[in-house]
Amino acid sequence: MFLLGLGEELWKKFLPKYLESLGASVAVVGLFGTSEDFLDALYQYPGGWLADHWGRRRAFLTFLVAALTGYLVYLLSPSWPFLFLGLAFAMPWQSMASPAIFATIGDALPMERRAMGFTVQSMLKRIPMVISPLLGGAMIGAMGLQAGIRIGLLITILFVGVAIPLLWTINISIASRDTVKLWGVWNSFHATLKRLLVSDIAIRTCEGMADIFVVLYVTNVSGVTIPRYGILVAVQLATAILVYIPSAKMADRLGRKPFVIATFLCFAFFPVAVVLAADYRWLVGAFIIGGLREIGEPSRKAMIVDLAQHNLRARTVGLYYLV
Repeated sequence: MFLLGLGEELWKKFLPKYLESLGASVAVVGLFGTSEDFLDALYQYPGGWLADHWGRRRAFLTFLVAALTGYLVYLLSPSWPFLFLGLAFAMPWQSMASPAIFATIGDALPMERRAMGFTVQSMLKRIPMVISPLLGGAMIGAMGLQAGIRIGLLITILFVGVAIPLLWTINISIASRDTVKLWGVWNSFHATLKRLLVSDIAIRTCEGMADIFVVLYVTNVSGVTIPRYGILVAVQLATAILVYIPSAKMADRLGRKPFVIATFLCFAFFPVAVVLAADYRWLVGAFIIGGLREIGEPSRKAMIVDLAQHNLRARTVGLYYLV
């Protein structure tokens, strides 16, 4: 996960600009963001089903090979429509693997250690988000947009070759296969989990209206260069990493709900702060708020796993994110 993140984040934040450079309109960029969110939802439950029925290792390896295909399509795309095809193949590592990662943490750790487990997972996921956008922005600044992104894609493909043997070593036993269908998984949802899901839907709908356009707004409207945008992304992710461990320890003592609420509030404030920012210093402050969106993420993930039935763990996560 760390290696793939290190590669993907060299170019992922700049994909809207890559689309734009290949001739895509702003409406197409919006459609790309919608497609990403749609596939993210669509792939979640199948990913959970495969992780529960095939085992964690086989599922991870399948998702990684699919992602490798997507990276190759991105790399060789002559025009923007091909990026939609690449997205369909690249998303399994981001989406299908997510329930398997949640379930693996649930399999490996007792309930009282899961919030810290998700904290470590979140930090390992986001450290590349601090380092790589800076390097990716510098590469783009030095080589040009398309060349910089394609070099980043080649580096990601290299990291896939290292990740495959690491994934092969995963060997966690899972419960025997069952015949529970999708509706049976939904009926297993605890009432608290359903309330969390409704709250999540509301805030993620609002996030989706703005998220894909942040890089375009900051670079095209606020006039920030791509390398300086990379610094803003690094500030956002560094903030997230700094709050993870203190918030996880406090959540173990005070309960998880206040931190989940704080996360949802920061999701609402972030795009507003970006639009109201008068200069680059205020943008830095806005992206700090963006980093504080993660203050309750480990707690939220731990709540989902805690409330899932053991034998339906990956499918519960997958169905949650599908809905």
